[in-house]
Amino acid sequence: MDDSTKLFLQRFMRRIPSYMLRTTLEKWGRLTAAQQKSIDFTQSKWALTEALLTICEENKLAMKHLIELEMIYIMDNPNQGMWYVLQLLDPEDDAHSVELMQFKEQFKSHLKELVRHVSIKIKNHTDQAVWIRIAWGDAFSRPNHLKPTFGVHYLQTPYVFVTNLTSKQKPLLSQAVVLSTRYQAIKDANLSGRKLTAIRDLLMRKYQQVFPTKYPSPLAENNQTISNPHIVKEQAEPAANRLHMACKAFGGGALPQLQSAVYKLKTKFRDDPNKTMTEREEPFRCVVKFESTNLLESLRHCASSGIASTPVTPLLSCIPLKGRNYFVITDNDSGPSSQTHQPQN
Repeated sequence: MDDSTKLFLQRFMRRIPSYMLRTTLEKWGRLTAAQQKSIDFTQSKWALTEALLTICEENKLAMKHLIELEMIYIMDNPNQGMWYVLQLLDPEDDAHSVELMQFKEQFKSHLKELVRHVSIKIKNHTDQAVWIRIAWGDAFSRPNHLKPTFGVHYLQTPYVFVTNLTSKQKPLLSQAVVLSTRYQAIKDANLSGRKLTAIRDLLMRKYQQVFPTKYPSPLAENNQTISNPHIVKEQAEPAANRLHMACKAFGGGALPQLQSAVYKLKTKFRDDPNKTMTEREEPFRCVVKFESTNLLESLRHCASSGIASTPVTPLLSCIPLKGRNYFVITDNDSGPSSQTHQPQN
């Protein structure tokens, strides 16, 4: 085992929590039952690392084997780092017939034509997601396995989720994805978050939506605020109406745990007494950011409890409607419009 492989394993061991190591190694399947049993998982992280290094050297494991170990851990724990969404555009006639093996072969072929030194590993997850790991190099350096890019693509959908992708690498990845999926273009979807599962569920509508039909009474009865016996009769109807409009805007039941939404304002400053600002030709520029551990749940609660007015403003209801959390607001548009959101590392 060379020094770069040892360093990779040491870095990996620093990342993975000790309580998850046993299960991850079992899924990896590169250790014998006796070797697995010989590891004392109650030891310090340093001692665990040394023990695993010794076993890997005994088994003559190389970098490609340790990459498998890393991917198992990341695939089981995807809500790490900052994920950004790319959206594929203009599918060709056979785009929906692309299969896994076809995608893998073409993606590797196209990317290796663009980058001289690159390491690509592709695995299919149990939820039908295609996971892509890319270690980037260039014309003069070998692939850097310590800073890989991860991508997730669900075949037959126009979305690609990426993390740890630099602006230099982005055009290369985008071109390879477009060619291997039979689309003609790709753009930023203006959606990002630290929970991959949350932004995936938001885009793919994997949460309970409330459509604009007659509101069923059981939902209102299940809400503790509405069923509070101290709410007088004349307050019950407005409260139920607020809950209805809040659920219609953001969805019912458990919602995707989106952490933030950003609104970039480029509007005319409106304050008649302040002539210095109102007479400016340049638009008033500022950024408004909403943050929460579960932003959609927080907004829904504000609307249903009366903290925020209803009907819910399109500035907020467009987050689940459009599947985005980055917007640019200008005087020329009736509502929030999207602008390309470049990932930042």
